[in-house]
Amino acid sequence: QVQLVESGGGLVQAGGSLRLSCAASGSPFTINVIGWYRQAPGQQRELVAEITSGDSTNYADSVKGRFTISRDNAKNTVVLQMNGLKPEDTASYYCNAKIVVLGRRFDYWGQGTQVTVSS
Repeated sequence: QVQLVESGGGLVQAGGSLRLSCAASGSPFTINVIGWYRQAPGQQRELVAEITSGDSTNYADSVKGRFTISRDNAKNTVVLQMNGLKPEDTASYYCNAKIVVLGRRFDYWGQGTQVTVSS
């Protein structure tokens, strides 16, 4: 059973920074893609950023230039560095891991961590 443990959320003023970490464990297979999604109250969950096992990255347009995602394959961890935070970044942030085995994709989710940006 794959487990994702998140840390690093909190309250910050607009323009500030936060660093989210996610540690993955329990997978006998390579995590193909790992990243972060977020969900604000009344909104759909949306992709924030993700990174492949080959270090290719994908960012939401709203965070490009402000957020940076990185991963340590040896430690199975992913870090989201968030700079220049805005009130609209306020949401619950969820770590997501995608594992493909024999052509079938499995998605795993963390429990979520709250990020609140005050104006």
